[in-house]
Amino acid sequence: MKKLLVLAFAAIVGFSANAQEASWKQMEDFHGVMSKTFHPAEEGNLKPLKTNIADLVAKAKAWESGAVPAAYDAKVAKPILKQLVAKCTAVEAAVKAKKSDKELTTLITATHDVFHEIKEKCKPGEKH
Repeated sequence: MKKLLVLAFAAIVGFSANAQEASWKQMEDFHGVMSKTFHPAEEGNLKPLKTNIADLVAKAKAWESGAVPAAYDAKVAKPILKQLVAKCTAVEAAVKAKKSDKELTTLITATHDVFHEIKEKCKPGEKH
């Protein structure tokens, strides 16, 4: 019985550690803003993008400057995060310059693709 309790405790601790390790707060924060800007843009609604672009840039910069969790490959993640910040900044500049909806949609789509690149290349098996 004692061995069973020790084994159960070890399994719980191991599961808890893996759940914490797999979490990347800055990625989740960025994704929250990206999803509410990109998905409406796919449908032709660019108002959320125009309203939330400064927040998207801020979340990208916070993500880039944060620590990369052990479950992710920092050597792969950091250069892509730098690219993500550049893409977000370009979208922000285009919004401020009142570029066409078509151009904004193209830019946010490219930015979304970079986001997926981070998720897919930095943690094997991770899909969005």
